[in-house]
Amino acid sequence: MIQTKDLSKVFRTEEMETTALNNLNLDIQEGEFVSVMGPSGCGKSTLLNVLGLLDSPTSGEFHFLKNEVSRYSERQRADFRKQNIGFVFQSFNLIDELSVFENVELPLFYLKVPGSERKKRVDEMLEQMGIASRRNHYPQQLSGGQQQRVAVSRALITSPKVIFADEPTGNLDSSHGEEVMTLLKDLNEQGTTIVMVTHSPAYAEWGHRTIHLFDGQIAEVTKNGKYHV
Repeated sequence: MIQTKDLSKVFRTEEMETTALNNLNLDIQEGEFVSVMGPSGCGKSTLLNVLGLLDSPTSGEFHFLKNEVSRYSERQRADFRKQNIGFVFQSFNLIDELSVFENVELPLFYLKVPGSERKKRVDEMLEQMGIASRRNHYPQQLSGGQQQRVAVSRALITSPKVIFADEPTGNLDSSHGEEVMTLLKDLNEQGTTIVMVTHSPAYAEWGHRTIHLFDGQIAEVTKNGKYHV
């Protein structure tokens, strides 16, 4: 599903040059649950941004669903994201002025899905996620775990091929963190590919394998056996 060859990302200013990703070679298969770990500043979030087409690499090859996307324009990246990718962030990134229903509906609105179809799909998603009773609430009226369920619902509403999760449990206590991880595991078992950045070795174990980054390179790859054979 995702393949990179000698992928690099360099940030340049007038004073300095910083290499965030350094000739990185990566292969992620459809249906995998991949965890990404490493110290602060090792390139985890940069990797997620590049793989999620929020940013473009400086050099190297990047194949996504058999498309060479490394030189896509901003518009091409946006179109590809809308059709294939969902995001879950540590800070939830919900819009405070919109209700739960409206937050989840937003991606369908951008895809110009008709109103009746949007309502049907959002109602079904909220029911599936166990938050239908909160459909008219606003983000600040929800617990952290409920907000992350809304964020996951929004990520899933377009039926993406892959979900990129950046520290999805970072702002949650242990019980709500476990709840979100169970949700991600269930989604993966239903066929959704998941790539998750985490600082937690325990949560990393929920994936099939863990990619350890250091200085923008893959230092080690470990297979996990706690939840998957």
